[in-house]
Amino acid sequence: MNEVSLPYHLIIPSIISILILGIVFYKRKTLFKSGKWKWFWISLTVFFTIYLLIVGGATYSNISSELTLQKFDLNGDGFFSGNEITPEQKAAMRSYISDTGRNISFIIGLIFSGTIAFFVFGIGKITEYIMNKKTTRDNV
Repeated sequence: MNEVSLPYHLIIPSIISILILGIVFYKRKTLFKSGKWKWFWISLTVFFTIYLLIVGGATYSNISSELTLQKFDLNGDGFFSGNEITPEQKAAMRSYISDTGRNISFIIGLIFSGTIAFFVFGIGKITEYIMNKKTTRDNV
């Protein structure tokens, strides 16, 4: 049990989020200038940032709990036997195998990030509408 198994259901969304955030950062001058799509791009950036924090944190937690569990495998065969089974090993095993939240974080992250991004988009568009209405009223 020397190698760490990567949780692909967490790694792939993390990589996709990093790539999309990189593209948005690279093209930020054209995307975030005032215009019709400004608040869409801002809310998309908020979505992928929060999603990356959630899924990236779950990935880190998964890998660190697996590494903690591997410290108890003294002979490196991938199985726990005899003197390897201790109360600390049992606690590490329980922590590694019974964390449902970490395993479904890519789904929960979509819901939570989508909700926050929706509110950012809505509040931004409402604010923009109020400001445009105020400036047109002041010009008349």
